[in-house]
Amino acid sequence: MSISHDHGMDITLLKTFLEVAATGSFVSASERLYVTQSAVSLRIQRLEDSLGKPMFTRSKAGAELTNAGREFERYALSMIRVWEEARQQVAIPEGFTRSLTIGAQYSLWPRLGFRWIDGLRQAAPDLNIRAELGMPDRLTRFLVEGIMHVGLLYMPQIRPGLIAQEVMAEELVLVASWPDATIENLENYVFVDWGPEFVGAHALALPDLTNPGLTFSLGAMVAEYVINRQASAYLPARYVKKYIDSGQLHLVPDAPRFPYPVWAVWREDLDPKLAEIARSELAKVAGAAEADGDAVLEQLREISDDQVVEVLGEEVKVT
Repeated sequence: MSISHDHGMDITLLKTFLEVAATGSFVSASERLYVTQSAVSLRIQRLEDSLGKPMFTRSKAGAELTNAGREFERYALSMIRVWEEARQQVAIPEGFTRSLTIGAQYSLWPRLGFRWIDGLRQAAPDLNIRAELGMPDRLTRFLVEGIMHVGLLYMPQIRPGLIAQEVMAEELVLVASWPDATIENLENYVFVDWGPEFVGAHALALPDLTNPGLTFSLGAMVAEYVINRQASAYLPARYVKKYIDSGQLHLVPDAPRFPYPVWAVWREDLDPKLAEIARSELAKVAGAAEADGDAVLEQLREISDDQVVEVLGEEVKVT
């Protein structure tokens, strides 16, 4: 007769289970959770022992949920949500009654996330706000687990329990730290990796600049690098507006723009009243940010041939 030891439900096990379920792989889950693959296997093994059934069918291709695993996924999501809710509720400081955790990629905090927080603090003085930073994978995991309620991202991953809404049409534009830069003579061009679509369009449109020997996956932070050197890069129009206005950065005439929408990803179960306040404050801030971006595009049109700004990687249509 075998005696089963019930380890109780450990939150770490649930989070690991959800990550394997979402990525379909023990390797990907271990990379996203920053633990070894054997740690992931061990956790899943413990979970399966507790539940008395296999959660995944393992194969060379990866890990697929069994029927029992699919059944358990709903419970895992709600258990984590309840745990996070409790943790956040207990942590609310004196004088506050509600809590909201917002996450964003680095490029989306300045001139967007920060101003959103300003608006929220005015609209809801009783709201305790927490801000998180991360790459899309980490932010998505925090959203799924309920650690975060809403995230600002460029390329959202949709998972159960999350809704994505386009917030604004960001535009990436080419800027240089010296006046009179032309697209033919770009010195010290820095390649900013804005994701696969951008990389593909860039390779089509600007093959000569595609491997300049310096690639940054740092988003808008690259502005700090460019400003302090003789350099050029693709950066968000809204973000560089104040540097263009102050003469620290200059638009490059005839350089194509790249549309790069900003998304808000919300947890579906966010308190409706709170969601409404957060949405309306975000809309105000996004409107102002989009206007900043439009003003920059307008300047680019004025200095470009025929006052037309092409889209990076789109065929130039001959009429």
